[in-house]
Amino acid sequence: MKVCGIELTGGDAILTMVSFEGDTFTVPECRKRSFSVSKSAEQESIVDFQFAFQKLMEDYHVDKVVIIERHQKGKHMGTATGFKLEAAIQLSGLPVELISTLSIKEQLKRNPPHVDFDALELKRFQKPAFEAAYAYQTLTIYSK
Repeated sequence: MKVCGIELTGGDAILTMVSFEGDTFTVPECRKRSFSVSKSAEQESIVDFQFAFQKLMEDYHVDKVVIIERHQKGKHMGTATGFKLEAAIQLSGLPVELISTLSIKEQLKRNPPHVDFDALELKRFQKPAFEAAYAYQTLTIYSK
């Protein structure tokens, strides 16, 4: 199963793909590390984002998308643009799950990845997206 983990921050969707085969996970190469939407008030920007995101998921045969859940109110709430991007992702036709930061931390504690993050050849800003995809994969594998 190939999962795309996504962290939405401001007008950016940062992504990392994780694939599990047996008990081994891999981080496949991906031509895109993030999407930026600067003019979220314009419908064309959101439509372009959704098209590009959907095409990327089709090209890499992604089975599931996992988005790090954000607060809807309070001090650490998500931005309006972030929620628009989340809606566009949810309408892309793929199965989408939201995962809380608490669930991610619990899964990483129970089933830590047996590799140093720096060895994965990912950028530092992709770490939360990687952790979301990895945590979701381990949650589905070990809960069976």
